[in-house]
Amino acid sequence: MFLEQVITKPDPYAPFLLSQAIKANGFVFVSGQAAIGDDGEIVGENDFDRQAEQAFRNLDRVLTAAGSSLSKVVKVTIFLRSMENFGKIVELRRKWFSAPYPADSIIEVSSLYSPKAMIEIEAIALTEDR
Repeated sequence: MFLEQVITKPDPYAPFLLSQAIKANGFVFVSGQAAIGDDGEIVGENDFDRQAEQAFRNLDRVLTAAGSSLSKVVKVTIFLRSMENFGKIVELRRKWFSAPYPADSIIEVSSLYSPKAMIEIEAIALTEDR
């Protein structure tokens, strides 16, 4: 089995001893991407729209570093602090993904890694060579 850690610079995940993503046999498994800015802090405190945009930008950045892209995502899981933002997720899917849209689960959670975080996105994608 081939495993390769995917790292971006800066890597806000390093202090937590986890990989932003792992490439394995033609797939990319992306850890949950929150609205973390390059400084390691949450972007857009109490602003779901800003946090969602940052989380999708972070997802795109990790996929690119892995030699993949948003167009290669086959499964996405989106964790929300409130289902009140579900309608916005539909619009974000339209903006960031294209047909055929990835399989998707949206889950409301009471808390994420930080009390300031409102959204987190994890994904499974194919590498570009697939």
